[in-house]
Amino acid sequence: MGLVRLRIQEFADKQGWNIKEVSDRSGVPYGTVKTYMRLPERATVDLTALCKLARTFDVMMEDLFEVVED
Repeated sequence: MGLVRLRIQEFADKQGWNIKEVSDRSGVPYGTVKTYMRLPERATVDLTALCKLARTFDVMMEDLFEVVED
């Protein structure tokens, strides 16, 4: 079992958005977005938040993360 690496910073950079803009556009709390962007390797994630972020970036939810092998 591996960790999940989130690609939220990557998608935000493509749009030219900062943490606040991603939070405002997605409805995901600022603290959650900040954590996901600054500490991309996670053992757990909020699937509801990832769904909202995927809609915001207009990508499939699977595009937001990858499994990092330990």
